[in-house]
Amino acid sequence: MGSLRPPAWAFGATPEQADELLALVLSGIKTATSGALWDYEAEGEELPTPGALDIVTDGRGVPHALIVTTQVDIVPFDEVGAEHAFLEGEGDRSLGTWREVHERFFTEHAVHGRGFSRDMPVVLQRFAVLYSEPSAGLGN
Repeated sequence: MGSLRPPAWAFGATPEQADELLALVLSGIKTATSGALWDYEAEGEELPTPGALDIVTDGRGVPHALIVTTQVDIVPFDEVGAEHAFLEGEGDRSLGTWREVHERFFTEHAVHGRGFSRDMPVVLQRFAVLYSEPSAGLGN
């Protein structure tokens, strides 16, 4: 009997974002992520579920980490809390920075046609790293 390979993907929408966010994961700073529910629906992509395994790659598609989803919530954009923003680990880790960065991201990289809305549903995913490869050369 064969084994199943977890899905592999990168954070962000560009190779540079993927490398930057992966570095935060490998350093233990980033333990959460978020995505627009409308993008999941537009792409026909399944929502993350607690217990699911994923392989996280760098911007070139090279695997670096195996993560397990520990919690998933769906909340309106304007109800995402400071704790989640901190766990995403980006910038100064504040809710203000999270909202600024994610409003821009959800506007510039949307695959759905609904535009940005402060009450748009956002999928909040928390995860733990089960295994990671060294990040030597990441982003180079």
